[in-house]
Amino acid sequence: MKKVIKIFKRIFVVLAVILVVLSVTIFFYMRRAEFGSLPEGKRLELVKSSPHYKNGRFRNLVERPTITKGYNMMGVLYKTLFTEFPNRYPIDSLPSVKTDLKIIDTQKNVLVWFGHSSFFLQLDGIKILADPVFSGKASPLPGGVKAYKGSDIYTVNDLPDIDYLLLSHDHYDHLDFETIKALQNKVKFVVCGLGNGAHFERWGYTPKQIIEKDWYESVDVKPGFKILTESTHHDSGRGFTSGQALWLSYFIQTPSTNIYYSGDGGRDNRFKTIGSKYGKIDWAIMECGQYNKAWQSVHELPEEVALATKELKAQNLLPVHNSKFTLANHPWKEPLEKISALSKNQPYRLATPMIGELVELDNPQQPFKEWWKNVR
Repeated sequence: MKKVIKIFKRIFVVLAVILVVLSVTIFFYMRRAEFGSLPEGKRLELVKSSPHYKNGRFRNLVERPTITKGYNMMGVLYKTLFTEFPNRYPIDSLPSVKTDLKIIDTQKNVLVWFGHSSFFLQLDGIKILADPVFSGKASPLPGGVKAYKGSDIYTVNDLPDIDYLLLSHDHYDHLDFETIKALQNKVKFVVCGLGNGAHFERWGYTPKQIIEKDWYESVDVKPGFKILTESTHHDSGRGFTSGQALWLSYFIQTPSTNIYYSGDGGRDNRFKTIGSKYGKIDWAIMECGQYNKAWQSVHELPEEVALATKELKAQNLLPVHNSKFTLANHPWKEPLEKISALSKNQPYRLATPMIGELVELDNPQQPFKEWWKNVR
């Protein structure tokens, strides 16, 4: 019996040592620069003064559980780890176009999508970059989520100087450390939600470059041209602490074109409100991908995207948050297949450009192919 007790004691000591070593390793690993920083000082004071910051974190307009009723976190995790879901990754390299962004006529209003939620906009000569991820990965962890073959053809060197970088929220698939570091000398201003400036400042951006906003505020770009911040239903966080930096959607209002970018977020009444508030929306760039009924509250399903586009009264829909990273269990091309079927005979036009294809925002006749159909 004494021998058994000794063996158990030794096992306990070994496990305790392993746990301590693992905890210390995680602690120091999480202090690496790519995990960003939490707001402090005056930045934290601004965060705490927001009406959307309550009980120690930012809140959505209507609180509801992240996990849908009828599901639970352990069950979702178990299915993800031990169930084989077919066609989550493309076998083939995705088709793409390498547009020279530096020679685009400054008089043209254009968009170039880079896969997932990264895109370049030129509107009335102003150059805008949203949620850029060019590192080929969506996680700072070794062996984390990697970009599909053919989806990562652009680098920071391919970009012109950027007037405004827009950040929807600080999750890794939208805020990429390597990309942001490389962009610092190319970007005039960063527009982001309250609290997010701590990441940028840690990564070398100056306070003059960083414009932090709450919901329902605006940035004056030039006469008749504004970038307005709107709400969405989501979350934030790059470590073990969530909700310390605000998540946004954007309405870009120019003399010639109005564009709404949804960022990430589940369904609520904001689309009806925004559609009524601004009246004319030429383009809706909408999250459509990496969804699951189990976390429907924070990522819309395709049928909700189609409904939201109609509620916005948008003339054109461009679905993003797909075709670069696998972050959910659905087949990789399902978001495009579903939104294409749902968009037939709708009051809006669906645009499905290939990665890198030049979208002419003022050309309602520009054709788009269902490029994913023959990709395995």
